[in-house]
Amino acid sequence: MTAQRTAAGSVAPHTAEPSGRLALWGAVAAFVLIAAAIAVPAVTGWNVHVRWFPPLHAEWAPRVGPGLPAAIAVGVLVIAYGDRVARTLRWGGLLPVVFAAALAWLLSLALIDGLDGIGTILDHRYEYLGTAREVTDFTATLREYVSRIPFAHPDNWPVHIAGHPPGALLFFYLLVQLGLGSALAAGFVVTVIGATIPIAVLDTMRTLGAETHARRAAPLLAIGPAAIWIAVSGDGMFAAVAAWGIWALARATRAGRHRRVGKTMLWAVLAGLLLGYCVMLSYGLPLLGVLAVAVLIAGRSWWPLPVAAATALAVVLAFAVAGFAWWDAFPVLHQRYWDGVASNRPAAYWLWGNLAAFAISAGPMVGASLAGAVGTAARGFRTPRDEHPSGVRTVLLLTLAGWLMVALADVSGMSRAEVERIWLPFVPWALLGLSLFSPKVRRVALAVQVVFAIVVQSLLQTGW
Repeated sequence: MTAQRTAAGSVAPHTAEPSGRLALWGAVAAFVLIAAAIAVPAVTGWNVHVRWFPPLHAEWAPRVGPGLPAAIAVGVLVIAYGDRVARTLRWGGLLPVVFAAALAWLLSLALIDGLDGIGTILDHRYEYLGTAREVTDFTATLREYVSRIPFAHPDNWPVHIAGHPPGALLFFYLLVQLGLGSALAAGFVVTVIGATIPIAVLDTMRTLGAETHARRAAPLLAIGPAAIWIAVSGDGMFAAVAAWGIWALARATRAGRHRRVGKTMLWAVLAGLLLGYCVMLSYGLPLLGVLAVAVLIAGRSWWPLPVAAATALAVVLAFAVAGFAWWDAFPVLHQRYWDGVASNRPAAYWLWGNLAAFAISAGPMVGASLAGAVGTAARGFRTPRDEHPSGVRTVLLLTLAGWLMVALADVSGMSRAEVERIWLPFVPWALLGLSLFSPKVRRVALAVQVVFAIVVQSLLQTGW
């Protein structure tokens, strides 16, 4: 461990990077969890009530598609040059490169199934797009929204409409009104929006004083297994809205720290609008409050909190005035959830099977991320006051907040299966602990993530 002499003459220790062995054990734990979640139902015949390949909603369908060479090429390029590019490019140039890499990766993985990989799933009868095409009066839809959630209603909503507040339906309704209502067009829109997720997360880190670690994390956030689901599901769009809401909140803390009241207000209002809309996208996204608190702590400013909270509440109240009250809908949705397949899905499996599905979606190196964050926190890292901000504190706060959201979602009982897409908004934050490791470990981690993603996409036909 190295040391730096402080202005007062004392020696302030730096925290060494977590060891490669710690990353190895974290990854091995994730792989073991994934293997157990696949093997236990297969070997024992335990019906855990998910389609064909628990813990994923997927089926075994090995194939070689046209996007495979592109996916391999993108992966090889990012593994070979990603860290160098992230380290040397100016910040304003790095973000467009990250976006381009993320978009190329999303499209190439989706195109393993040809053009059908872009929009076919969005066209499924369970999804939002079909209903969005049928809506002629959205305010009337809001007024009848809650009444059509129960199974008992003769014209009950399709699964995803019933299972979410109307913000998701509104998004796809607007796409239809803009002439982007075909499966292919909507799929491209969702994919492009999903490619902005790493930009929002990386700039959040930089805003909170962790630019070095943001640059380290850039290749790992640009490409990974989560792209399999981001490119084809509404939840990828949810993850992007969440990431940009958190980014705006981080901006507000920066302005608040310098007592720039006007800028603080503007950024806080934007954060409240985006995070409030997240509440109208998914019943599970109020958990973003955990991440919001972590951002406020990392930013050392509570000034944005009342404005952001009031604005988010205003978004929810605006929907209520228009006809949809979140607090009325949630208990009805809870009842439909337990009237459906969830009551057959055993908690004894899904409490840990969910975590295995999350490890597949985020990639098995997410286990190394958690191990690195916990190991670093356990050593009692402290940043000396006169030292240039290292960003470690920020990384720990954001990573552990990401994992806490996962834990709370898991124990809530409202996420039994299908979390490979439902928990996409938590994925990038849970991966940030990988930025704590050495360049060699990060490159190996990236290679594992790339190979894992290509193998999963080539062997399994996911349902989302």
